[in-house]
Amino acid sequence: MPETGRKLGLKLSGEEQLKRQVTAIYGLLANMMGSDRLVMRAGKLDALHLMRSEDLPERVQGLQKIVLEDPTIDEVPKLGEIPAILEEIEDALADLLARRTVEESIEKKVAERMQQRHEEYMREVRLEILREEKGPDNPYTLKKYAELERLEQNRLSTSIGDFLRPGELSEVIGQDKAIKAMFAKIASPYPQHVILYGPPGVGKTTVARLILEAAKELPHTPFGQEAPFIEVDGTTLRWDPREVTNPLLGSVHDPIYQGARRDLADGSVPEPKPGLVTEASGGVLFIDEIGELDLMLQNKLLKVLEDKRVRFDSSYYDPTDPNVPKYIKKLFEEGAPADFILIGATTRDPSEINPALRSRCAEVFFEPLTQKNVQSIVMAAAQRLDVQVEHEVIENISEYTIEGRKATNILADCYGVALQRYGNEDIGKNALKIIPADLEEIIQTSRLIPFVTTQAHDRADVGKMLGLGVRGFLGSVLEIEAIAFPARLKDKGTMRFNETAGSMAKDSVFNAASVVRQVTGKELSSYDVHINVIGGGNIDGPSAGLAVVLAVISAVEGIPIRQDVAVTGEISLQGKVRPVGGIQEKIYGARQSKVKRVLVPADNKREIPQSLDEIEVVPVETVWDAWEQVFVPQESQVAAAKYEGDAQPLPPKTRGSFRG
Repeated sequence: MPETGRKLGLKLSGEEQLKRQVTAIYGLLANMMGSDRLVMRAGKLDALHLMRSEDLPERVQGLQKIVLEDPTIDEVPKLGEIPAILEEIEDALADLLARRTVEESIEKKVAERMQQRHEEYMREVRLEILREEKGPDNPYTLKKYAELERLEQNRLSTSIGDFLRPGELSEVIGQDKAIKAMFAKIASPYPQHVILYGPPGVGKTTVARLILEAAKELPHTPFGQEAPFIEVDGTTLRWDPREVTNPLLGSVHDPIYQGARRDLADGSVPEPKPGLVTEASGGVLFIDEIGELDLMLQNKLLKVLEDKRVRFDSSYYDPTDPNVPKYIKKLFEEGAPADFILIGATTRDPSEINPALRSRCAEVFFEPLTQKNVQSIVMAAAQRLDVQVEHEVIENISEYTIEGRKATNILADCYGVALQRYGNEDIGKNALKIIPADLEEIIQTSRLIPFVTTQAHDRADVGKMLGLGVRGFLGSVLEIEAIAFPARLKDKGTMRFNETAGSMAKDSVFNAASVVRQVTGKELSSYDVHINVIGGGNIDGPSAGLAVVLAVISAVEGIPIRQDVAVTGEISLQGKVRPVGGIQEKIYGARQSKVKRVLVPADNKREIPQSLDEIEVVPVETVWDAWEQVFVPQESQVAAAKYEGDAQPLPPKTRGSFRG
């Protein structure tokens, strides 16, 4: 009996423990879910009566329905099954608690992030409201704006260069042929790309601008009234081979590193930046000093000239991105328009320009300005300034420059000096007068030197001949002199020549030695001969050969030669005068030096300009033909005396056997 009672006590103790365990689970659920929610959940799962029952198995059944969320559990568990069921319920509760903990952590982070976004949004809204009310300015920016406005009011008059620049094609002096050629190429239903060659300051940029304005007025040209004239200097165009920047053709600013607009950068959208070729579309793109443009950039420009469009590419561009604006999508998929006429200007020789660029462009050559042209430009500028200029001033200005721009600048400087000379005196219209003293002051203060330092004259000299050279598009006169003495050692004469004159000029000297022997019948080895180019100029090319031969013949024979005749031509060993380049430029240089007669190779006859004034051009085939044009007979006068009339034939005693 005592043993049976002890077993019953243990059994009651175990059931009591289960009841307490069930009660604890219900309490945990109430804490987790809240009493109200627990009751509502039990009601939905048809477990409310089970939860409130005094019977342990029914209460366990209620826990099953509530925790496992299964209202179909209809079987009341047996007392022996309760421990296993409670263990299953505890595992489910553990999972629920773990999930609830994670969810709470995530919800907390979400709430924090939402709060952060909400604060940012509210901040932007406040800033937007402030901008609407006050704008983006602050006292500092407003002060800067006021300074800019004040500077805008401090306007000076138009610059003297703009004021004196020709406003019509008829006012451009000395370029009638170039203007006519350009007009035919630009003012046409099918305008062409053009390259302009010529020295600086002769009106290339001005003519290009004025021809576009004239073309706009013609009904048969494609240029509209709004056709732009975009001007840029090729020496200042810089670009990045990675296409990070290219002001000429355009580039793409990526959204991360290159500062695309903020609204585009936020959406990772690249922004194309069209260049000058697009800005010039429908008009003219003028590139000054196009020969200085980077060669790779020139090749890229050629591609644009062919396609008439600029293509853009970026690894950031996504055609399926709905955030891409229409204009950016169009630029990437179709490119930017670049239908323009290219006018390039250069002071370089055509041989130095990219052949591919030359093949796509017509070429127009601007002539160097003569002294008369410069004088006409100065007089026209004086009329615009409403000043009187003494003729001596106009002539002197033309001696110091061949550039129209520089000539007007010198006149403008003289104008300023004249104003100072008049002081506070009231000057009426066209009453201001520029005198030679004003120009002399400018010459001294600006350290000006005459452009032409070698002048022809009507005296004869022994051993001195005027040659012709070319640098760029400008010809010049070279003074070549020779002197011959009997050799110090018999038949071991020497020949000296400028070290700075150039290798080709030295070759001309050695060729001359053989030709002199044929012409005079004398060996130069019997003489010590010294040949000099006055001023030490570098002669690049063989065109000084004829001048060297004539100077040496004059020195050896002691026969004076004319100093108002200049010659050019390569000399062969047989005494023939071979063709050379730059004939027109050399004739121009001779005119500047007041040369009366120019001898050129007969093979260059086609290059002689028509209707030359104040200068005679004579084609020659051999050195004997040239000698007949330059020598002065010995019996007529001494070397330093003046002479008149035409040259006489070379005396027979000085001719060689080759003439026969």
